[in-house]
Amino acid sequence: MNDSKALGDLLVVELATELWSAMAGSMLGDFGATVVLVETPGSERIGNGGELPPAGGCDHEVELSHRNKESVVVDTAADAGREVLRELVGKADVLLTDWQEAKLAAHGLDYDSLAKTNPKLIYARGSGFGPKGPEADLPAIDELAAARTGMMPIMQQPGQPPVYAGAGVMYTAVMLALGISLALHHRDETGEGQEVDASLYASNMYGASLDVQAFIAMGGDRFLSPIDRMDAGNPMSGVLYPSADTKWVCLTMPDTGRWWPGLAKVVGLDENDERFNTHDKRCGDNRILMMEVLEEKFRSQPSEHWKRVLTENQLSADVIEDFDYPTNDPQALRNRYIIDVERPGLGKVQSVGFPIFMSDSPARLDRLAPGRGQHTARVLSDVLGYSEDRINELAESGVVNRS
Repeated sequence: MNDSKALGDLLVVELATELWSAMAGSMLGDFGATVVLVETPGSERIGNGGELPPAGGCDHEVELSHRNKESVVVDTAADAGREVLRELVGKADVLLTDWQEAKLAAHGLDYDSLAKTNPKLIYARGSGFGPKGPEADLPAIDELAAARTGMMPIMQQPGQPPVYAGAGVMYTAVMLALGISLALHHRDETGEGQEVDASLYASNMYGASLDVQAFIAMGGDRFLSPIDRMDAGNPMSGVLYPSADTKWVCLTMPDTGRWWPGLAKVVGLDENDERFNTHDKRCGDNRILMMEVLEEKFRSQPSEHWKRVLTENQLSADVIEDFDYPTNDPQALRNRYIIDVERPGLGKVQSVGFPIFMSDSPARLDRLAPGRGQHTARVLSDVLGYSEDRINELAESGVVNRS
């Protein structure tokens, strides 16, 4: 593997309390950034507070959101602790935070104050509903942000409660990391830092953007109500059919003229069946009948059979899998979407890997999630130039903690 790191010269100071902002930091760390996670005494980490679960297991949220980071524990309630924090940010390329603006200002960490001493700083904040407007300071909770996008009431089957997909946190992590990357590129061109904000609301809306844009363009009740599975406009596109072992088969063949001969062969129908031998019949008068026939056909065989024959015939369809599938999928393993990790006390275990491929400066796991305060002494010494006596003095007074 190439030793080059795409973000190898980048220093990020992270003040994160939520998964989505912490994940943005870990993504930067995956590509070589030095990410210093600043924690406060007694604060809880994402997950279960950073304590190992019973029987020596690992906290999966902590490991995923804090890998490739260094931990410094600073008492930001003390004047000396706030000064240490401001010094760290003064050396940083990026401040990554999800603190509310009032809390940042109380610690002297508002953008205007920091930009005076570090004009090249990228000031990146994850928020709930954006940096402007009357609800800018609402609590950043993904369910509340998702509730506003219009997607939750249309994802379920008619008559069922709205569905919360939970994808907004990951969209926001990616948007925040992307915003930081764009701001860094701008800084390379101009020498100027700037503010970056990625919100749960905007990210959830972006995830639903095709539907939102379609509603804006066309309107209509169809975009406002859930659609029954058997009320699809095209029996071969976006419809789910149950197999014999209860797993579902998803068809994505909008151009039925192209795909019908292959599908008919696979399910045991005559492609010249007069009921379904034109696109207008398949998607018009005989649409419901075709769905009923296909449902009966797919119920006749287990999902393993359908996955094999659909793949062999290169049809645009697949089986909807459970979480155990990607952990054993050769495609996921080959592309490092799932990776093996050596964990002390547990040996080799699997972990979610890296969603972005780069040929010359790939992502990698250099370190597991750190213990609280594991790198306090090193960061204060190497980044801020503190002497050992100064570090000991701060530790003895409780301003910093080190493991």
